[in-house]
Amino acid sequence: MASTVSFMPHTRVPTVVFPNSVAASKHVAREIDKLVRARNAAGRHTVLGLATGSTPVGLYRELIRLHKDEALDLSQVITFNLDEYYPLPKEDPHSYFRWMHETFFKHVNVKWENIHIPDGTMRQEECEAFCAEYEKKIKAAGGIDIQILGIGRTGHIGFNEPGSPKNSRTRTITLDSITRRDAAAGFFGEENVPSQAITMGVASILDARQIFLMAFGEHKAYITYKAIELSPTEAITASFLQDHANATFVLDKAAAAEMTAIKRPWEVGPCEWTEETVCRAVVGLSLSAKKGLQKLNDEDFRDHHLYELLREKGAAEKIGEAVFHNRMETIKMYPAGKEKKTILVFSPHPDDDVISMGGTIIRLVQQGHTVHIAYMTSGNIAVFDHDARRFVDFVDEFLGAFGDSAEKSSAGTMKDRVNQFLDAKKPGESDTPDVLSVKGIIRATEARAAALACGIPPEQLEFMNLRFYRTGTVTKDPIQPQDVDDITELIGRLKPAQIYVAGELSDPHGTHRLCAEAIFESVRQLRTSERGTPNSAFPIPNFEVWLYKGAWEEWEPHEIEMAVPLSPDVLERKKEAIFRHQSQKDSAMFPGGTDRREFWQRAEDRNLGTARTFDALGLPEYYAMEAFVQWKE
Repeated sequence: MASTVSFMPHTRVPTVVFPNSVAASKHVAREIDKLVRARNAAGRHTVLGLATGSTPVGLYRELIRLHKDEALDLSQVITFNLDEYYPLPKEDPHSYFRWMHETFFKHVNVKWENIHIPDGTMRQEECEAFCAEYEKKIKAAGGIDIQILGIGRTGHIGFNEPGSPKNSRTRTITLDSITRRDAAAGFFGEENVPSQAITMGVASILDARQIFLMAFGEHKAYITYKAIELSPTEAITASFLQDHANATFVLDKAAAAEMTAIKRPWEVGPCEWTEETVCRAVVGLSLSAKKGLQKLNDEDFRDHHLYELLREKGAAEKIGEAVFHNRMETIKMYPAGKEKKTILVFSPHPDDDVISMGGTIIRLVQQGHTVHIAYMTSGNIAVFDHDARRFVDFVDEFLGAFGDSAEKSSAGTMKDRVNQFLDAKKPGESDTPDVLSVKGIIRATEARAAALACGIPPEQLEFMNLRFYRTGTVTKDPIQPQDVDDITELIGRLKPAQIYVAGELSDPHGTHRLCAEAIFESVRQLRTSERGTPNSAFPIPNFEVWLYKGAWEEWEPHEIEMAVPLSPDVLERKKEAIFRHQSQKDSAMFPGGTDRREFWQRAEDRNLGTARTFDALGLPEYYAMEAFVQWKE
């Protein structure tokens, strides 16, 4: 196994951690590939239990690749899906029946008669008999060989919500409010999410011969830790996998962040006291003990399981002082230095720049740097329909007031076409190109206004509209090679000294993660290919890449490598820039998780909180701070 893969010690269930979700998905795909080929060679079928949602998308894409490029024959595979919303027509854009066919089945050669998905269209009185028959079909197929699972934020597997007993079987179930809230983005509103679902039970899942539970992203870290390291409980149905003879949790680094072996490795055995580990331990100790770094004593270390650190590194005073100076060096009043430079900020959506690092952008402009902002996607699916109506109504009135007329075709004016569609639009229905175009213009004009509030003129803005985002739905396509090429061309043209990237891998909708991956791939190519050499057509300077967090999380205090102090005036200007994104203010379409604060409130609270944390560590006191980590690869 590659050295980049970690097997977690001291867990209640086997757990393996990969650098990213792509590597994790390929690992599970290889396991399926090996079993299917072995069964095919023996003239036997393979039974797979399949899951839906964002987590297994990478797995299905890799299985499709194996089928097309490496002749993986799935014609003898029998599949059983975990669950389905109820009631919900099969043709509904949100049905798992339709999702499975569009995401996986139509790209491979699984036979139609071998596909089994719970039916969301039956009458209520038919459900019990259907569920019993579903169990019989699994048994008749010989049982499930490999079961694929994700994990919900309530700890559910399938739709087995908290309280589901270990002996439960396929049945209808009422969905938890958190589960419905998490699904609200895909349904364009919580009110459109069905209140019930049909799901295989916990016992049905545990009957599988082998189970892989996949979890990706920081937003899955805490519930994954509880499912793996705490005692089995009906409150977290995923924890029942601890009792399975052949279950494995497959995580990326972000989802493994709360694991004791990663977060506090000194508590599970001998620890290699690297500079990073020492900083993590001592910063955590300082905050837990509520004492500044230079006030810690030997007794504090012993009381918090850090006596080994004392033995290896010396007295508490010496260790605390070293970490104090380490953290002091992160405070940067001049984030790009005093010499004037070109700076490139990548913003996945048209408002991530000002929400996440608006204060630093303002500081960079004030210090004389030339700041360019690249908006990587249009963000058009995050605009409410009523804003689109208001916008086309304004244009119509504006043109009329000045004696002009709106463009008109045989289908009517843009206003006519937009309103006609919206009048008949069903909940969750994808927008027409006209509506998407209007919503994209709304986001672009807001981005220009927000950038101007930071002191950046329109000619220093780039609207990239990368291809992977142009689906018109929450589900995105994979990053396209042309997307990476567009990023490479932009970096080559601007030749920035610093690049800022959204390192928010918890983004619940995946756009930040995909944008970051595309930028990283471009940077790798620039640094390793001929295009990155001084004699090429792209003479790229040795630029730095800094990562900022999005609206959902902040870097841990021990992780921060650059902290930029913000004055009250700068923070107010940052908030003003956020306010310019009127379509996202008051209520964003996709607010992320259960946090109902407006984006400016999240940003302000986080920036004030980071400064308070630095103060609690005994570092200089500032009003607010924005934090960054340098990308190294």
